[in-house]
Amino acid sequence: MRQLLLAAAALLSVGGTAQAATDIDFFFPVPVQGKLAIEMTRVVEGFNASQSDVHVTPVYTGSYDDTNLKTRAAISAGKPPAVALMSANFIREYAIDQKAVSLDGLIGKDGQTPQAFIGQFFPAVRPNATEDGHVYGVPFHNSTPILYYSVEAFQQAGLDPEKPPVTWQEWVDDAKKLTKHDGDHLVQAGVEIVSSYDYLGWLTSGLAMSNGGDYFNHGWGGEVYYNSPSTIGAVQFLDDLVHKHQVMPEGVIDASAASSAFFSGRTAMMVASTGALGYVRDNMKKPFKVAFMPRAMRNAAPIGGASLLIPTGNSPERQQAAWKLISYLTSPAVNGAWSRFTGYFAPRMAAYDLPEMKAYLAQDPNAKVAIDQLAYGEPWFATFNTVGVRKALEDQVQAVLSGKAKPADAMAQAQKDADALLRPYVEQTALKLPQ
Repeated sequence: MRQLLLAAAALLSVGGTAQAATDIDFFFPVPVQGKLAIEMTRVVEGFNASQSDVHVTPVYTGSYDDTNLKTRAAISAGKPPAVALMSANFIREYAIDQKAVSLDGLIGKDGQTPQAFIGQFFPAVRPNATEDGHVYGVPFHNSTPILYYSVEAFQQAGLDPEKPPVTWQEWVDDAKKLTKHDGDHLVQAGVEIVSSYDYLGWLTSGLAMSNGGDYFNHGWGGEVYYNSPSTIGAVQFLDDLVHKHQVMPEGVIDASAASSAFFSGRTAMMVASTGALGYVRDNMKKPFKVAFMPRAMRNAAPIGGASLLIPTGNSPERQQAAWKLISYLTSPAVNGAWSRFTGYFAPRMAAYDLPEMKAYLAQDPNAKVAIDQLAYGEPWFATFNTVGVRKALEDQVQAVLSGKAKPADAMAQAQKDADALLRPYVEQTALKLPQ
């Protein structure tokens, strides 16, 4: 009998522990190359081991766009994840659609105001985390586009690796010197710019802003500026790299193709995310450096990366558990460690006060370029129907890169297509204001 009582007590104890822990799931993408999924699983295991109140199951959900689709499907099915790591520029649309909860209340329970809380993150990342003065996303990892270049290729072309191109004209001049042809065959491209979906919209926005204009209305989700002179000029620059100067291959270049070309010496320069720095560092066998994106009218760096949000449909208990995970992931120590592994910069400013981050930046100056570029950081493209409106632009730019359309015509079509997609939101807001 005593043994039965002890066994029953043990079962009750186990049952009590299970009930005390809140089980939640966490959707996360892997938007750049490398071993990020394995590392994220390890980070979550560290969280689970650090406390007993919450148990998190990490769920890899593909790309940023895939994660968006799967999160929305889960919300519609009444089974939302407790936390989703979402492309930072989706936060506005989730707020518009009421698919994410405002985090103001959870922040308040920690004894902070929303303004004080978001003030702990770099100013450049704050606009994509807030909407109408409320916090909807917590920045986890962020990026800017940067220029990767081969030291050896520069030296062979008679260029100084310590003096990367600063302006678009210098970029073209250097790319011409770096380009190698064997007859009509491009042996070494001067530059390759990633032009697959998501990447292309991001990079085009940076070129348009550098060319002196805005890419979208920063304060309202219903307006884009695809047919503006600054955006047309940016697309014309891309077209010229391919068809006029012949320093970049024709067609769409995905991230894998660009990095493979860079590693093998088939391109001397590559434009990609700073989030790919860890992958490049692990795989580029020859010396390389990174630099600011060259400028046209001004330096400009669109902020990329992802923020953590809590989808609607979660109970208060699950929301509190989700907040505990978010607080852990964005703590200076964890945020800094993730930055060192991936190459994304840590959006939590206090991460850079840690000795290990100071040592990391001293050891790898390439990692500091994105931080320095934050002085010119601007919000990432964010509208109603973000993916559709972004793809309206990307489809046309890809046509230009493939030699199937001219920049002015392509941007006129992109504007027309985007306006049609934005129309429902425009009618709900600006066109229905009191007369």
